[in-house]
Amino acid sequence: MNHRTVPVASALSGGAFVRAWGLVPYDETFAAMQAFTAARGPDTPDEFWWVAHPPVFTQGVAGKAEHVLGAGDIPVVQSNRGGQVTYHGPGQVVVYPLVDLRRLGIYVKEYVFRLEAAVIQTLERFGVIGFRVESAPGIYVNLADPLNAGLPAGPRQDPFAGLGKISALGIKVSNHCTYHGVSLNVAMDLEPFHRINPCGYAGLATVDLATLGVHVTPEAVAAVLIERLAAHLSPPATA
Repeated sequence: MNHRTVPVASALSGGAFVRAWGLVPYDETFAAMQAFTAARGPDTPDEFWWVAHPPVFTQGVAGKAEHVLGAGDIPVVQSNRGGQVTYHGPGQVVVYPLVDLRRLGIYVKEYVFRLEAAVIQTLERFGVIGFRVESAPGIYVNLADPLNAGLPAGPRQDPFAGLGKISALGIKVSNHCTYHGVSLNVAMDLEPFHRINPCGYAGLATVDLATLGVHVTPEAVAAVLIERLAAHLSPPATA
């Protein structure tokens, strides 16, 4: 990353490092994640990068141009993560786990499950019920009653009816090592989400904690999310 960007680093109990980069351009972070992953060896400690990005739309490898309805003054950056288009901006917590899946002894499907579990547990810490929607990675809330209700029961013709997306996932795995990661909306300007079909779903509502009436700082949310991610992504203890 730009040599003028100096992260605040700290160590986790499992030997991994947390690096808080602050507000940094997406393309710089993307290049730095690629460089870190390409250079790491079997003994390289895992890292969790906590960042915020200036306003940017990012396209995944399968991203379709028609899902960007009108970017306006916000740049669109092509990425090599999975998924479709999403938005990053101030007031959103973004954490990029740079972990070696071989040390964890897991594959990609289990890795995604653990990322989502960490987000669900983070939301629970702040009184919000988050849940998964089948075949639609990320975490959602029941807009009618986000503090008390999960996914509405019964058959659903529209799987997103009454739901809002609060967290998006996008990952890349290279030589069994991950980069990119997860975003969680805390207190941000949500208008740019109306300029896209979020994650490729037309009309999908996107929310943040502030919209749900939960007023906390990104720093407080990031601390919990990183703690939960580290708990789920630490290698098993050796005898």
